[in-house]
Amino acid sequence: MILFPHAKINLGLRVLQKRRDGFHELHTLFYPVTAVRDALEMLPASQTSLQISGAPVPGDQDANLCVKAHALLSKDYTAVKPVSIFLHKQIPIGAGLGGGSADGAFALLLLNRLFRLELNTEALLPYAAQLGSDCPFFLYDSPCLASGRGEVLTPTSLDLSGYQLALVNPGIHIHTGWAFKELDRSEQQQYSAPAHSLPPVTQWKQSMHNDFEPVVFKVHPEIEAIKNELYDHGAVYAAMSGSGSTVFGLFPVSLKPDLHFPDHYWTNLSALKP
Repeated sequence: MILFPHAKINLGLRVLQKRRDGFHELHTLFYPVTAVRDALEMLPASQTSLQISGAPVPGDQDANLCVKAHALLSKDYTAVKPVSIFLHKQIPIGAGLGGGSADGAFALLLLNRLFRLELNTEALLPYAAQLGSDCPFFLYDSPCLASGRGEVLTPTSLDLSGYQLALVNPGIHIHTGWAFKELDRSEQQQYSAPAHSLPPVTQWKQSMHNDFEPVVFKVHPEIEAIKNELYDHGAVYAAMSGSGSTVFGLFPVSLKPDLHFPDHYWTNLSALKP
């Protein structure tokens, strides 16, 4: 059985106060990017194993979210047996696109189907939240306003199908933990109040922000340069996704942006689905 975990972008990201549990209170808008996908397959086996192809994934096998997802469900459901896990990695890692979180969430969905657990989304959400703050979003698979540490989700009817999405990643791995620490240390950082309503896309450049950008741009000015180039070529809105390093730009479908980035940059231009 196989599924195709996809990426996400953050349409604005505001970091609020630090919580008692050590996490920060967040306010963001997740949007699915189905054109950028990994491939995840599971087959019954005598013992659980993980094989990865495509882009390399750092860390031990036991730390992989697909393996953790299996451990969580097998602990509570005897129907879940060992599996061979095959992951073909295409979503850039440490890029703000939620690739690891998507893999973990889709592993839950795959195990649910493979072993016929018949768990609905609400039943799977606590397991996804244990895997990571972004994981619950991928169980909804639709635009969602997110608060809490990212796990409190409200589906929204936002439709960007009139736009093309350009994704540009310079190959810089941004560690989310580092970004949060630098944000806390930043004397210039002002915690933002969350927006209560979403303005038209044409006004996002003035009204939406990613609070990580000043911190990341200071250390990696080449990431800020990507954002500026996207605007120079006609993007109606451009921003860094998550804690970076991927920058995205929204372009009208009628415009074909003539983008030129260094050969080692990862880029993707695709139409957005409703």
